[in-house]
Amino acid sequence: MASKCIITGVPGVGKTTVITGALARLEQEGVRYANISFGSFMFETALAEGLVKNRDEMRLLSKDDQKTLQQRAAGAIAKTEGNVLVDTHASVKTPKGFLAGLPEWVLEALRPDLFVLIETDEDQILGRRLGDPSRVRDMDTYRALASHQSFNRAIAAAYAMKTGCTVAMVTNADHLLDRAVDDLAALLR
Repeated sequence: MASKCIITGVPGVGKTTVITGALARLEQEGVRYANISFGSFMFETALAEGLVKNRDEMRLLSKDDQKTLQQRAAGAIAKTEGNVLVDTHASVKTPKGFLAGLPEWVLEALRPDLFVLIETDEDQILGRRLGDPSRVRDMDTYRALASHQSFNRAIAAAYAMKTGCTVAMVTNADHLLDRAVDDLAALLR
């Protein structure tokens, strides 16, 4: 039976690094997932339509533009067969507050079996953001990051209530990447 998993985390938590490691381990065992970046799909569409110049401008788009891009991404991803892993954000910090990364119409299209939050200590996230010159990210305070991670936990519970999926957390602490990779791979088996 095919599995649909959504994996989220605040920017800088190392979500994509953990996903890449877990999928490589599973591949060695013969377990395969289509690894789909929800944000990349949205970005490619927004770029083609001239709405943004870089990925970090996505969170500054109007709510209506973001909704339209979410709907397009969900519809395309829903057509993917087999095991599907969606790399995305539970919520997006915008100038006007948090925007649900997976509103009702997205959840209905994707119908996930598993929702995973990748987290770590806020000071580690700040350090990772400072050490990544390839991205233009907000330099949030410790308190702002704690608030964002807390909001993501709350919204994950709401997503689970809507879909009936299981919610799990994986900790991606500094110097313990292998443990996080093992934990995620175990959830995806």
